[in-house]
Amino acid sequence: MSPRHAAGPDRHERDAVVTGLGTTTALGGDVPTTWRALLDGVCGIERVDFATPDGPAQTYLAAPAAVDPGTVLPPAKAAHCDRSAQFALVAAREATRDAGFEDPSSLSADGSRVAVVVGVGLGGFTSILEHDHRLRTRGPGRVSPRTIPVMLPNHPAAEVGLMVGAKAGVHAPVSACASGAEALAQALGMIRDGRADIVVAGGAEAALHPLALAGFARLRALSRRLDDPKGASRPFDAERDGFVMGEGAGMLVVESAAHAAARGARVHGRLTGAGITNDSHHVAQPAPGGTGCAAAVDEALNDAGLRPGQVRHVNAHATSTPLGDLGEAQALRRIFAEGLKDVAVSATKAAFGHTLGAAGAIEAVLTLLALRERTAPPACSLERLDPAIDQTGLNVVGPSPAALPPGSLAAVTTSMGFGGHNVALAFTGAS
Repeated sequence: MSPRHAAGPDRHERDAVVTGLGTTTALGGDVPTTWRALLDGVCGIERVDFATPDGPAQTYLAAPAAVDPGTVLPPAKAAHCDRSAQFALVAAREATRDAGFEDPSSLSADGSRVAVVVGVGLGGFTSILEHDHRLRTRGPGRVSPRTIPVMLPNHPAAEVGLMVGAKAGVHAPVSACASGAEALAQALGMIRDGRADIVVAGGAEAALHPLALAGFARLRALSRRLDDPKGASRPFDAERDGFVMGEGAGMLVVESAAHAAARGARVHGRLTGAGITNDSHHVAQPAPGGTGCAAAVDEALNDAGLRPGQVRHVNAHATSTPLGDLGEAQALRRIFAEGLKDVAVSATKAAFGHTLGAAGAIEAVLTLLALRERTAPPACSLERLDPAIDQTGLNVVGPSPAALPPGSLAAVTTSMGFGGHNVALAFTGAS
């Protein structure tokens, strides 16, 4: 534990609360469906045949979205957006409605106090490949004028910004699989600094394509359990052998506490702290012992004015890779020490795969629900905890949900990405 935690809470003048939640995942096209399926132990992973331009179809494990976002949006809007932006719009629309805004363009009178931050990992990856194929097979005259907007990493953020009329800033952090969490960290900073009253923030990803899958497979990052899709993503398990790619989005309405109170908004919980670090170790492997992740969690707790002993739940990054899961368990041990046994650790990628840039935001939604419902969601595929992880004292939830204790609750999420990125977020309940 860092000595900084002994100093007591560091109070901020502008607290940030979360008033709206939105998701679309392999478990469901909205928050209630996703949450219910997660608690019921449903797994959205399946075998999928992906067509290739010059050869036979390739079979991979994947967690495709349960609801095609193109069927939810107006046809004209869907046609003008990359799939990642479609996901972002669907989740943002749910989040703003959940926050009490039936019309997403009505968040403020003129948008001057509304901002948007949407992170991506690969962003318009599939659109780039689609338009490149069109160029090569049909010529430059058949390239769509929409090619450039949809391939930019800020495309999902820009579309959400247009939907809500954001004029206080529209941002698009890109930090691989930590992007969605970093977007929320940036939203917290904007609220605290007084740059916005409302920030619609989160992450989106739509990269289920043979090139991405083949690339990750060549890195030996993907699970090879083609004969057992439902058991393929098994974070912290002794038999884990890699992650399964998913797709979707998570979006949250982050608001200053004063602004939310003034309009009588329902509050799901509080975003109280953020920590951002980098391993500076390897482009695709975590630092030994999880030191970078531990530093991010330490920073988030200090930022929130929380002591490790106040945390009773962690939604772990836990992608199901041998090195990543062990390093994360070691990181959590560094922070929570003997108290780790009292922290319910959820590994929700077991159910909906690794959604890359969307993961941290989706898991932030689930963490707030866990605090609100006092229920830590399960890892549906966990069978036998890795002995090396068990030695850290990690208390992994699964395959059934775990009740969280009464009283005040705090929780942490962790996110990591290629390039050494680490982001941790700290949350407390609404009261």
